[in-house]
Amino acid sequence: MDGPYDLTYTAERFTAELPAKDYIARFRNADYFLLLCQQCRNYGRRYGCPPFEEDTLAVIGHYERTRIIGIKISPNSKNLPLNVSIDLMTPVIEKLNQELLETERQLKGRAFGFVGNCPYCGGAPCQRIAGKPCLHPDKVRPSLEAYGFDISLTAKELLGIDIKWSKGGAMPEYLTLVCGIFY
Repeated sequence: MDGPYDLTYTAERFTAELPAKDYIARFRNADYFLLLCQQCRNYGRRYGCPPFEEDTLAVIGHYERTRIIGIKISPNSKNLPLNVSIDLMTPVIEKLNQELLETERQLKGRAFGFVGNCPYCGGAPCQRIAGKPCLHPDKVRPSLEAYGFDISLTAKELLGIDIKWSKGGAMPEYLTLVCGIFY
């Protein structure tokens, strides 16, 4: 397929709620996921990525509940190239980030967003690289993965979604976003 792509999609929302201690016990493997994070080029280079100054378990361990939100984004066109996936996900991520921050304020909790580029700095490099403070600490949130949670297992067991992976440079049949809030 050449030229402009049909970037229309259908988005389905899934949610689950459970006690925070149960989510931490069943879905967190901090040592394993930290090793994976260390292999990423963003490790230590973005404020949403490890290593973190605070003890991550201490940050979440006092909350009573966890709300997990999953969005399954199914493109209306098939066989799209993987490189247009960000174009499909960006509007959904922007809307969900706003919702997460508002819910965090309402519930006096801690939101967890998405892996990837910071949506608040307009594509500029993260200030962490230069050893400067975050420009948007009121908005930037780590992902659940960055705190050691298994998102594939979370999606499958709590939301009933099997995460699909790309093959041969083609986008999978759907994209999955998983985020959450501890409160």
